[in-house]
Amino acid sequence: MNALTHKIALVTGATRGIGTETVRQLAQQGVHTLLAGRRRESAVEIALTLQAEGLPVEALALDVTDAASIAAAVAHVSERHGRLDILVNNAGILLDDTTLAPSQQSLDTWRRTFDTNVFAVIAVTQAFLPLLKQSAGARIVNVSSMLGSITLHSQPGSPIYGFIVPAYNVSKSAVNAWTAQLAYELRDSAHKVNTVHPGYVKTDMNRGEGELEVAVGAHSSVQMALLDADGPNGSFTYLGEVLPW
Repeated sequence: MNALTHKIALVTGATRGIGTETVRQLAQQGVHTLLAGRRRESAVEIALTLQAEGLPVEALALDVTDAASIAAAVAHVSERHGRLDILVNNAGILLDDTTLAPSQQSLDTWRRTFDTNVFAVIAVTQAFLPLLKQSAGARIVNVSSMLGSITLHSQPGSPIYGFIVPAYNVSKSAVNAWTAQLAYELRDSAHKVNTVHPGYVKTDMNRGEGELEVAVGAHSSVQMALLDADGPNGSFTYLGEVLPW
């Protein structure tokens, strides 16, 4: 029997785009995957579609910015499964006004961006960590972006130099930093946390203006979610290629 059939995964922000495709690809590998979304109706609808394809998918209501919703999701997973092997923090938003300079973005844009892209990642991880530690070797994947690379933003001529969506960019830099801190905490355990760049993917977030199809965008997350015991901890990669912080 495929060892992955015994694993339990949870993907946040999974009712569209890269999130849905990450669920599909994990489930295709035999992983029982919880498709988590803010609106339960949407999560159920998509989960039923994937179940009709014969995939082991379960819907889960989870608003990553709401403490009560997170607590309810943890209780549900604990009661039904008793542990969690894989957590993919995929939920994210982009609210920047591209016509404005960094110093002109509203404070509300910065706060709302950080609430979802940073604080929610930390809150969800903290809440599920006890269940993750029940796994023989948990995998936490934080979906970041090359746009979080401070190194590349500071290099004229780099692929992202001058790509100004500041609140989003800085939020992903923070996700990278959080990943490094948590990796240090987990360094002497069998558990691993890594952050990934999905690529410039055609999604609702960029109005379909990306270069890659959604299926390709999920590959990095799935690769790190299924990482073996010899894999990295605390890395920032795209399809296995190490990226500059």
